[in-house]
Amino acid sequence: MEGDIRYYQRRACEEMRAATRAVTEPARERRMQLVDLYLQRLEALKAPSPFADGDTARIPGTTGNHSAFAWPGADADAAPPI
Repeated sequence: MEGDIRYYQRRACEEMRAATRAVTEPARERRMQLVDLYLQRLEALKAPSPFADGDTARIPGTTGNHSAFAWPGADADAAPPI
């Protein structure tokens, strides 16, 4: 069971990172759908999300910011690092 949880958490994070690198919107959406799939599986196992509570709102089909570039803990008003 612990192996499944770690796998789903890792895959959700990997797909989120891949979504940020996606060149096209359809590719980004496919990656975000995979993030959603892994988060659903974690929820079924009653395991914690690898993202902060508010970050699940970025998944398509939920309310909130759907941008794959809105990372957990990122301050929207902060200047990007140089």
